[in-house]
Amino acid sequence: MPDSDDFLSPPLAHWPLPRALPGAVLYSSQFASERIAEDAFTRHAVPLPANIARSVAKRRAEYLAGRLCARAAIAQLNGAPAIPSTGEDRAPVWPQGLCGSITHSDGWAAAVVAQSGDWRGLGLDVEHLLDEQRALRLAREILTAGELTRLDPQQAALQVTLTFSIKESLFKALYPLVRQRFYFEHAELLEWSADGMARLRLLTDLSEEWRQGCEVDGQFSLSDDRLLSLVAIPARA
Repeated sequence: MPDSDDFLSPPLAHWPLPRALPGAVLYSSQFASERIAEDAFTRHAVPLPANIARSVAKRRAEYLAGRLCARAAIAQLNGAPAIPSTGEDRAPVWPQGLCGSITHSDGWAAAVVAQSGDWRGLGLDVEHLLDEQRALRLAREILTAGELTRLDPQQAALQVTLTFSIKESLFKALYPLVRQRFYFEHAELLEWSADGMARLRLLTDLSEEWRQGCEVDGQFSLSDDRLLSLVAIPARA
């Protein structure tokens, strides 16, 4: 947990998912939004974007914690403590030769980074596990018709949360490659297993390469009601 002198714990390198990605590193940190100081960005030497400066403390803390995790991961990969900037679309802009993804929720932030020669796209997402009643209420908003037919009411909380999260991860992994926004109804979770593996399929054309019917593997883990999902796009051979 955050120590008495700061709002977050030092970023920690670990791999909380079932299958390691060769060449990729993941750092995470816990933070307490209410304890972020006015000078936190200055003390941590992280540029403060104008839109984040106008945000509430929670948003500033999330942004800073995520960027610090990203900086630690980049430094491990290439020795340069760089920080992803923010593009006009508000997505992270990674240093040349790298790809990555940042996520945060409920006082926990993480970043996964790799060399672009190893992975073309990375999408990481964390969500708080929905309770069963809310999951059933949200199912028709989040799940496609096909996913609804495969919904197990006994596992609705996990299945709906996973579907939401892994589609977010898919978007983060593919958006830098296709530069086109897509939504929950444009992909479906085909299958998932208790060992944390999953498979998705696109239901729309996004580019010449990424067309309707393309399938992508993903993975996930569940810890303390926190579901973490990852989609990784391998580099071209």
